[in-house]
Amino acid sequence: MPISWNEIKDRALKFSHEWADEASEDAEAKSFWDDFFTVFGVSRRRVATFEQPVRKSDGHGGFIDLLWKGILLVEHKSRGKDLDRAYQQAKDYFPGIKDRDLPRYILVSDFARFRLYDLEEDTEHEFTLEYLYKNIRLFGFVAGYQTTSFKEQDPVNIKAAERMGKLHDKLKAIGYEGHELEVYLVRLLFCLFADDTSIFERRQFQDFIEQRTAEDGQDLAQWLGNLFEVLNRPGDKRLKTLDEQLAAFPYVNGSLFAEHLHTAAFDRGMRDMLLECCALDWSRISPAIFGALFQSVMDQQKRRNLGAHYTTEKNILKLIGPLFLDDLWEEFERVKNQRKKLSEFHQRLARLKFLDPACGCGNFLVIAYRELRALELEVLRSLYPDTREASLDVAEFNILCDVDQFYGIELEEFPAQIAQTALWLMDHQMNLRVSEEFGQYFSRLPLTKSAAIIHSNALQRDWRDIVPPQELSYILGNPPFGGAKYINDAQRADMAAVFFDVSSAGLLDFVTAWYRKAVDFMTDNPAIKSAFVSTNSITQGEQVGVLWPDLFRRGINIHFAHRTFQWSSEARGKAAVHCVIIGFALHDTADKRIFDYETPQAEAHEIKAKNINPYLVDAPDLVIYRRSTPLCAVPEIGIGNKPIDGGNYLFNQQERDEFLQKEPAAAPYFRRWIGADEFLNGYERWCLWLGDCSPNVLKQMPEARKRIEAVQRFRLSSKSAPTRKLAATPTRFHVENMPTSNFLLIPKVSSERRSYIPIGFVGPDTLCSDLVFISRDATHYHFGILSSAMHMAWVRSVCGRLKSDYRYSAGIVYNNFPWPQAITEKQKQAVEETAQAVLDARAQYPESSFAALYDSLTTPPELVRAHRKLDAAVDAAYARRKFSGDRDRVAFLFELYQQIVSPLSAKKNIHRRSGVKR
Repeated sequence: MPISWNEIKDRALKFSHEWADEASEDAEAKSFWDDFFTVFGVSRRRVATFEQPVRKSDGHGGFIDLLWKGILLVEHKSRGKDLDRAYQQAKDYFPGIKDRDLPRYILVSDFARFRLYDLEEDTEHEFTLEYLYKNIRLFGFVAGYQTTSFKEQDPVNIKAAERMGKLHDKLKAIGYEGHELEVYLVRLLFCLFADDTSIFERRQFQDFIEQRTAEDGQDLAQWLGNLFEVLNRPGDKRLKTLDEQLAAFPYVNGSLFAEHLHTAAFDRGMRDMLLECCALDWSRISPAIFGALFQSVMDQQKRRNLGAHYTTEKNILKLIGPLFLDDLWEEFERVKNQRKKLSEFHQRLARLKFLDPACGCGNFLVIAYRELRALELEVLRSLYPDTREASLDVAEFNILCDVDQFYGIELEEFPAQIAQTALWLMDHQMNLRVSEEFGQYFSRLPLTKSAAIIHSNALQRDWRDIVPPQELSYILGNPPFGGAKYINDAQRADMAAVFFDVSSAGLLDFVTAWYRKAVDFMTDNPAIKSAFVSTNSITQGEQVGVLWPDLFRRGINIHFAHRTFQWSSEARGKAAVHCVIIGFALHDTADKRIFDYETPQAEAHEIKAKNINPYLVDAPDLVIYRRSTPLCAVPEIGIGNKPIDGGNYLFNQQERDEFLQKEPAAAPYFRRWIGADEFLNGYERWCLWLGDCSPNVLKQMPEARKRIEAVQRFRLSSKSAPTRKLAATPTRFHVENMPTSNFLLIPKVSSERRSYIPIGFVGPDTLCSDLVFISRDATHYHFGILSSAMHMAWVRSVCGRLKSDYRYSAGIVYNNFPWPQAITEKQKQAVEETAQAVLDARAQYPESSFAALYDSLTTPPELVRAHRKLDAAVDAAYARRKFSGDRDRVAFLFELYQQIVSPLSAKKNIHRRSGVKR
């Protein structure tokens, strides 16, 4: 156990005094370094060796003055010698040292001076012997007090998972698999972590393997089995004749080593793999990433894209900050100078309880616990401001927060075990921070408390069996996303059971089941606050009308929300997922916050909100349902043509030319074919439209008849009865929408990177696919409104998304859009004129596609100016005041929508919630 910093400082002063006049390297260097280690309460013989033989970079042999494998290399010189040369000499030894034994630190000294290099942090510190006591904390790694600033992108995270993955594969290949393999790996992970974080003596586990097991690995499994038994047995219960090196390990408990496992088997290569794992600095691996990385160990496919679905610490903080952490820190700032209130606050921190009902490897719980302990540390600093230099026992500080405040549910066994272990490891890391802060070593060994991580199906389990609602403070996490079309049969059955009383629940994403379960749980304690990371689709399109009325009936209030942002992950090939975070409760709050993003990749900016509705905008709590006709008196829109032809009537330019060489008589029956992609990117496709071709003409076109026959066969082979019925009329389409004059075209899907969805007028000689909407009667006025910032603000708020791209719809977006009311002829004319200016600006670039014209980097200045004038004209048509931006426009549109539908809302019960803000 490390001694206190105060004692270390006293010993350092004594050491400096005793060695103040020594000058000869040969005479006293070894005694000097023996005494140096004694300053920290460490026996040099236990950790380091003198005169380690090694082959230098020049090929000649040499001797390292002192080597602590994997930790420290010392090069000592006589007083007054060149320390730069000493450092270079130390570096020259590196080629002859095994990779796993390479030190992190180099220390050079001439008795009078010390220079310490941290090779990983690339830092250098130099001081004289008399000021050793002032720089003593630089040697926390010797004393056992060192804490680490974790880096999410630290390569050691990937190396650790890869090396453990190789060992996993070898064990599995010899038949050691399933539950026992999972538990075995968790135990090894704990030992590796313990070796570098003062749970064990430094390198105690690695030395045990190197010194006690044969190089061929044949006895390694037996020794490990003995070690696991020792770690599970108190010292006074151990055999009196126990091997001395085994007996030196501490009692761990915590059930981690309780289960009896069959003995594994190792060979030379597997022993080397384990030692390669030991060589990593496990103190650099954050327990927050620990779980997610090592879940991938169990699956080779996942290992190829390590951490692809791991939630970064930054994203976790986006959730836990507004859920509870921000409020707790604000409260701390208010009471930190009032000792009685601060003590009460401290007691309250220890009573908080957290549940992650889809905890995976526990990263949300681990970060939440870390932040809770960090806040407790600030409380302790305020309660005991003079203890840093005092000699108080850390136990007197009454460290109250512990892992038993945390609960989790996880479907898979291995992640559940990892989550519980990761919380223990984070607890130890935070205990080290307390130890370093107050100079007294504090540890919770043996483990007496643990988080309650339950291996179960959260959608089938009653959460009340895990933690009573009256005791719980917060529900949080990142439940599985799973789009409605992609979940499996078992998940679909779970959804049906959870939403047993909700019609159309089959439209909902899998994540929504956790919202419903959480709300049902919270009814027993409305003080609980919850927050989940979710797919952004639950706040868009049709899902809103299914999910949120059900939640509103149960009294849900949204307290904070992160609008759509791009999920980042700790992977080499990062997953691109677009998410929202929603914080909610069954009680209201005046402190509502929206975190908005200019783009999904941008940083959030916070907005205070009066209310947050299901679309995550500051507007009334209304829900927009699918409509079959427009809300206002405007032309209807519908999809284009749907051939169901197996591609036989569709041609690119080359295919059309080749067909006409064989069948020149078919030329009059080819028409341009446009879908969303063709319209936006400007490439040509053609359709052979034979629906109006007379039988006599068709008889004269054998190549065309082959196409007709192919279509007929395709339809007849379908499993769908309506499609088979269409085989009777193979020259006709399933859906036919062919205007005889110019019409307006709106692509169904368009990139979210565009400020406007490009729409445009198309002539009657063109046929459109069902991937676009068309309007036969639209005018320049309608084009202008739909091409404006006002309409785009509505689209961004209510439309569905394909990833983050806009998915335009008739039933939700267009038919519910509130058009200007009581517009004057002058206002309408202004919209029409500025709309024409947009068309004219486009026409200046006939060779450019809409994708190029509306790319934010390549939009021509003329088009930018034309759209700005159109936006101003449309804004004026809605209201006399100016709008400050899209948020202002959206709030206005929701209010206008509510005004238009209010005569019907009572009859149709659209809001389905008492107390809706009107």
